[in-house]
Amino acid sequence: MSLRSFYKMLPGVSESKFPKRKKHLAYVQKYIVKNYFYYYLFRFSAALGQEVFYITFLPFTHWNIDPYLSRRLIIIWVLVMYIGQVAKDILKWPRPLSPPVVKLEKRVIDEYGMPSTHAMAATAISFTLLISTMDRYQYPFALGLLMAVVFSTLVCLSRLYTGMHTVLDVLGGVLVTAVFIVLTYPAWTLIDRLDSASPLLPVCAIVVSFFLCYNYPASDCYSPTRADTTTILAAGAGVTLGFWVNHFFQLASAPTESLPVVRDIPPLTTDMLVLGLTKFTVGIVLILLVRQLVQNLSLQVLYSWFKVVTRNKEARRRLEIEVPYKFVTYTSVGLCATTFVPMLHRFLGLP
Repeated sequence: MSLRSFYKMLPGVSESKFPKRKKHLAYVQKYIVKNYFYYYLFRFSAALGQEVFYITFLPFTHWNIDPYLSRRLIIIWVLVMYIGQVAKDILKWPRPLSPPVVKLEKRVIDEYGMPSTHAMAATAISFTLLISTMDRYQYPFALGLLMAVVFSTLVCLSRLYTGMHTVLDVLGGVLVTAVFIVLTYPAWTLIDRLDSASPLLPVCAIVVSFFLCYNYPASDCYSPTRADTTTILAAGAGVTLGFWVNHFFQLASAPTESLPVVRDIPPLTTDMLVLGLTKFTVGIVLILLVRQLVQNLSLQVLYSWFKVVTRNKEARRRLEIEVPYKFVTYTSVGLCATTFVPMLHRFLGLP
């Protein structure tokens, strides 16, 4: 059986026709959805590895569940994603050829494929959450392991279904993340305590993160990889700064000691649900306002400094503009999520 015939047999989607070889990477094939269950399942699963999930799940964890967990999740997520993003632009392995595969996503189609950062992020988030809670909360370990496996598996399979990665890309991402977790786990407790250990930590986090963004590996053509990496590192730097500010100025109660603390998970009640959704809504609205305000202001300053025509899309992609405005914007978002949103919650009487 040929590779083309194999992909035609995949459930859910098929090409309406096999076009001629594309002239550039942005070409997207037309396709016909045959099985809507598979289509929506894996499109939803793919969204679990995208920015819209992390910009909601991670803040929700911080505001409503446990700041200690959110801090650890964000640190591991930032480190894993940086490794994956840089590896893509160093290895420069292309994504699957289309045809025979059908690519269902447009935004990241110009990026390289190996390793799958969706697979890396999903594996890192799910198993870091499992490891960090199994000695901290009382719940059946088998249930937690099952949820971690299901979550990461769905995201991994979605990358194959959407035609964005090969099996090797996905397995490479999972393997790199597994090795990273095993090697760094002994230092997790130390990393947790660094936020309050030294006044130089936030400065180092910001300087090092900006340096890594500005010296990101050059690519043959423009892709969103550098911008996404800047967003991730900047958010991590902002969160680090936010936790340090909270500790130094005593703006929030100290997070629970990062040593294992076993406690029961409280039952979900209507009042808890309403409170959680209210805190989340308030927080997200403030984050979006800060994001839009800082982004517009930083772009205006950079456009004026470099004498660039406003709303010039190509100029916005220039290294000296893209990295600073992304970095300032998402550092502000991280700081806002960890410091100003909890302050607003207390002002509004939301415990």
